Amino acid sequence: MHILHLDKNHPLIIEQFNELGFTNDEDYISSKEEVEAKIHTYDGIIIRSRFTLDQDFLSKAKNLKFIGRLGAGLENIDTEFAKSNGVFLAAAPEGNRNAVGEHTLGMLLSLFNKLNKADQEVRHGKWDREGNRGIELDGKTVGIIGYGNMGKAFAKKLKGFDVEVLCYDIKGGVSDDNARQVGIMELKQKCDVLSLHVPQTESTINMITSEFINDFKKNIWLLNTARGKCVVTKDLVDGLKSGKILGAGLDVLEYEKASFENMFTEKELPEAFQYLIEAENVILTPHVAGWTFESKIKLAQTVVDKVKQKFCN
Repeated sequence: MHILHLDKNHPLIIEQFNELGFTNDEDYISSKEEVEAKIHTYDGIIIRSRFTLDQDFLSKAKNLKFIGRLGAGLENIDTEFAKSNGVFLAAAPEGNRNAVGEHTLGMLLSLFNKLNKADQEVRHGKWDREGNRGIELDGKTVGIIGYGNMGKAFAKKLKGFDVEVLCYDIKGGVSDDNARQVGIMELKQKCDVLSLHVPQTESTINMITSEFINDFKKNIWLLNTARGKCVVTKDLVDGLKSGKILGAGLDVLEYEKASFENMFTEKELPEAFQYLIEAENVILTPHVAGWTFESKIKLAQTVVDKVKQKFCN
């Protein structure tokens, strides 16, 4: 098998493919057009998010047998076209689910206890104990939308707290010992905290709007470690201003580029984002919830294992 690596990953992926007798080429700088000109010679592609593998690109990959994506989602790949041509798709949500679960919990506890605000104030000589009084997670109801690898990992992290965990998913029968599956109406009736763990699809893009937010009976805390385009930022800001959203932890933003790099090329920031960066009840991180030293290893190993099981057994 002749493999083309389009993004740098943990070296184990090349080491183990070499051990399997694969030939590995690395190309981290060529343009998409340049890669297209040679892609017909390869049996496999390893990619994160460098560019989109659309139908036009894949139609040139005449000998392609598999695509390994070191990440949870496959939204940068035309999966229908790939599958129709017999291409095996190996994503790796198992590789960074624990990291996402821990990051989401960390954001929630930081919001509840005003850790970022308190830290900055103390560093500037302000000692405001009452202004940084926190709230406790115990007794709250946490709602999870999207109960796959990431949602389940977050629910597992909540086991040590006295909380009710509800999950909503388009698939039935996903309940487990860590969360009870409910309909969307019950979720909106009971939630104190809403955490998003959905893939980016046509049905999840712009899913969180003012109408959706205002349907919740309680004022809620919002966490998004899924995809930025699931939340309409302007509507989120409206919710923060009105108090309907008590605070937000955002690892992803709708402004992200497809490669998740160099988010802002314009000189002026969007007005809604300007509000977020100034808000004390908002925590922002640069799409790193699944980006730990451990997950880098596990993502690579997961793809190797899936390719090995498919083609070498």
